[in-house]
Amino acid sequence: MNLFYLSWQYIKSKPVSNLLNVLILALGTAVIILLMLVSHQFEDKLLKNTKGIDLVVGAKGSPMQLILSSIFHIDNPTGNIKLGEAQTLARNRMVKSVVPLALGDSYQWFKIVGTTRRYPEQYGAELAQGRWWATGLEATIGARVATEGGLQLGSPFVGAHGGDAENVHGDHVYQVVGIMKPTGTALDNLVLTNVQAVWAVHETHSEADSAHAPVPAPGLDTLTGLPQGDSTKDLTTLLIKYRSPMAAINLPRFVNSQTNMQAASPAFEVRRLFDLLGIGLGVMQGFAYLMVVISMLSIFLALYNALKERRYDLAMMRSLGSSRARLFALVVLEGLLLTLVGGLLGLLLGHLATGLLGHYNEQAGQTGLTGWLFLPLELAWLGLCLGVGLVAALIPAYLAYRTDIANVLAQGR
Repeated sequence: MNLFYLSWQYIKSKPVSNLLNVLILALGTAVIILLMLVSHQFEDKLLKNTKGIDLVVGAKGSPMQLILSSIFHIDNPTGNIKLGEAQTLARNRMVKSVVPLALGDSYQWFKIVGTTRRYPEQYGAELAQGRWWATGLEATIGARVATEGGLQLGSPFVGAHGGDAENVHGDHVYQVVGIMKPTGTALDNLVLTNVQAVWAVHETHSEADSAHAPVPAPGLDTLTGLPQGDSTKDLTTLLIKYRSPMAAINLPRFVNSQTNMQAASPAFEVRRLFDLLGIGLGVMQGFAYLMVVISMLSIFLALYNALKERRYDLAMMRSLGSSRARLFALVVLEGLLLTLVGGLLGLLLGHLATGLLGHYNEQAGQTGLTGWLFLPLELAWLGLCLGVGLVAALIPAYLAYRTDIANVLAQGR
C-alpha cells in the first residue's frame, strides 16, 4: 500500500488532535511570515525614501517627527520656516543642493506638496501619462493618488487644510496634468505642484478680497534652486545634500545652534526607528518561535500516543512483509505531512494578514504594504517546519522500527 496514502489515512483518523497541532504550527508560522514581510517591506521603503537625502531642515521640534513628515509623509510637520532663512542656508558652502517642500493641504488623505522638479528627479520618477506641472494650479500626481483618489488627466480637485474635509479651499481648483509611474516611494501617495501655488492658496484662504488672485509665476533662484518670493513666505522643510563628508559633522551643528531651524539626519533617525521597532518585533518573534516549539512537542505526543494505539497494525504490516525501514518511514512521513500542511497554511495566513494590514490600516497603506510579495527566506522557513516534523517523529518512528512482532501479535489488540 502507498505510504503517503496510509499516512494520510492515519492523520484523518484523529481529526481533532491533528487539526489542533496543524493550527498551532500555522499560527506560529503566520506570525513569523507577517514579521518577515512587514520588516522587509518597511526597510525597503525606508532605504528608497531616504535615497540622496543627507539632512532634513525644518522647524524646531521632534527630529523623528520631522523625518516622518518630510520624507515619509506619515506625520504632521513640526511647523514652518521662513524662505529668507532657507535661502541663507542654501547658500552655505557646505550645501550641494536643496529641495524645498511646502506642506499643509491634502486631497482626501494624499498630501499636496509644493516643491520643484528636483524632488521627483531625486527618486528617478517617470511619467505614465501627461506632463510635469508647470504654472498656476497644475499638479502631477502619484500612482496611488490616481488609482485610489479617482483622479485622471484633466481632473479638477480642491485641497483641504490639514486633510479636514470641512476646511476646503474651494476657491482654488487644481488640475491634474500628469500621472507618475509607481516608484515604491512616498511619491506614489503625493500630489506635486509649485510652491507658489501652495502660497497662493493659503494667502487667499485668509484674505477674502483676493480670493481669485492669480498664482505667481513659479520662478526659481538660479543660485539656490529655491522658489522666488518674499523672504517672509513659509516653507515646511528643506531636503539637503552635502557638498563634502565634513558637512555631515559641521552643518547639523551649525543649523541647530546658530539658526531658528532644526536639522535631523535621516540615517540616524531611521536607525533609531529600527531600534525602537526591533523591541516589539523581537517579542513577537519570540512568541512565534515558542508556538513552533509547542507545536513540535504536540506533534511528538500525538505520534507517540497514536503509535501505542497502532502497534498491532504495525505488527500485522511487518508480518505481511513490510520492512522495518518501511514502518519507520511511515511514521516519519506522518510527522512531515502534519508540519507541511501547518507550514503551508501558515504561509497563506501570513500573506493574508499582511495584505489585510496594508488594506485596512491607513499608515500601513501609505507605505504600500502588500501581501503579494514572496521572499526566498519563506522557503527556508518551510524547510524548518519540515525539520520540526522530522524531529518530532524520530522517536515514535524509532519505536515503530523496533516493534516486536511476536510479542505484539501474541498480546492481540
